[in-house]
Amino acid sequence: METVSSPEVFLHIKVVMGMVISLSLARVLTGLAGIVQHPGKAKVYPIHLGWALSMFLFIIHIWWWEYRLQAVPVIGFGIYLFLVCFCSLFFLLCALLFPASLDEYGGYEEYFISRRKWFFGILGLTYAVDILDTAIKGHERILSLGWEYPARNIIYIILCAIAAWTPSRRFHAAFIIANLIYQVSFIFRLYDVLG
Repeated sequence: METVSSPEVFLHIKVVMGMVISLSLARVLTGLAGIVQHPGKAKVYPIHLGWALSMFLFIIHIWWWEYRLQAVPVIGFGIYLFLVCFCSLFFLLCALLFPASLDEYGGYEEYFISRRKWFFGILGLTYAVDILDTAIKGHERILSLGWEYPARNIIYIILCAIAAWTPSRRFHAAFIIANLIYQVSFIFRLYDVLG
């Protein structure tokens, strides 16, 4: 079998990943546009909007750091399948944030709280899978991120487990506020420039 060079493989994989990530981004943007277009259709919930913003940042951030895949010398079908599944988690999260219909619910608050186990379960899984994604890029890449990266992911997994369990609006408000502040800080401190 003929071996294809890494840059060509990377470009091929990047296109497929980009399609899945684009669907995720489109789902968030379409959901937000729907709120603007029909403000009286469903009652808006600030915590839900916070997670929509968080997913927007997470999606563009993941696409930014996936550039580092080009450094992987050999990419087989297993890694390709893993990467497509990883990107698919983002689509599931965005689809959970913005369902096709809210007719069964009194608004986004009731919907979000009722689906929190699914949303935070998948979000926690995403942080766990992210560790594997980073490992694919090499041991040196993990070491370059220092202690903060694995600690961040473990803490997020724990917080997602708590968020899935508790309907406490105070906890959810504190979680999304702290998440957005930390997320922006993390992006600009560790991933501001590709290199």
